[in-house]
Amino acid sequence: FTSFLHLPGTSEEVAPPLQQNFMIPKKEINMVSDMAKWKRSQAYADYMGFILTLNEGVRGKKLTCEYKVSEPIEKLVALLNTLDRWIDETPPVDQPSRFGNKAFRTWYAKLDQEAEKLVATVIPKHLADAAPEVAVYLKESVGNSTRIDYGTGHEAAFAAFLCCLCKIGVLRVDDQMAIVFKVFNRYLEVMRKLQKTYRMEPAGSQGVWGLDDFQFLPFIWGSSQLIDHPNLEPRHFVDEKVVNENHKDFMFLECILFITEMKTGPFAEHSNQLWNISAVPSWSKVNQGLIRMYKAE
Repeated sequence: FTSFLHLPGTSEEVAPPLQQNFMIPKKEINMVSDMAKWKRSQAYADYMGFILTLNEGVRGKKLTCEYKVSEPIEKLVALLNTLDRWIDETPPVDQPSRFGNKAFRTWYAKLDQEAEKLVATVIPKHLADAAPEVAVYLKESVGNSTRIDYGTGHEAAFAAFLCCLCKIGVLRVDDQMAIVFKVFNRYLEVMRKLQKTYRMEPAGSQGVWGLDDFQFLPFIWGSSQLIDHPNLEPRHFVDEKVVNENHKDFMFLECILFITEMKTGPFAEHSNQLWNISAVPSWSKVNQGLIRMYKAE
């Protein structure tokens, strides 16, 4: 991540147009043997490098702390605000089945149609050719319109979308905290609203054996935020009072709050993996364990 943000000879104002060729992405992982190819690829190295750089960037920092907000960050938030507004304009429809409201397809069709235009508002004119390629990741990041489901693969597409914006120089190294705290956090809010409004199914969920029905990255970055916290330990996140008092500062606790809003019954039963994590002695151990688990998943 850092390496392609410090391009030789670039200054803040004018980045020379890089000689980059853009193409519409297509699915490349089709069978089990392709996974090995993916893990050896530059794309995998870039993606994991991006996740881990941001993990370091937010270490010990609160969501509410001060950080630089650049123009591209503002534009990304505006893009997400547009998606949010479209949810308000597309109410759920009456239908017999409780889950997977078909109004999601109407909402998605709008994104499908407008995605390139939305991306074009974020990237500078000399990079306009990148919009069709980058837009595919945005479209993939909000769930599947056929199955009306959402899962960590969709979340990964959004992280890849942000990683692409770094690779073409739209986002820079000093945007790190804003990428997580402003853009990704806003993305999570919009996804939670989608999940609630259209009663989306979890995609590829391992049920009680998974970390969470819908997200993974905010648990990684959120546990990094809590490293060396003077009094919040992993055992505290199952305490409702602690969550209510601190969730605005920490992504991890925002996730816990959402789970408790959506699920009933004992926490240990509906979120067994997280319950187990609450027994880990330190946040840095939680963070390392989650990174290992993410790579495996």
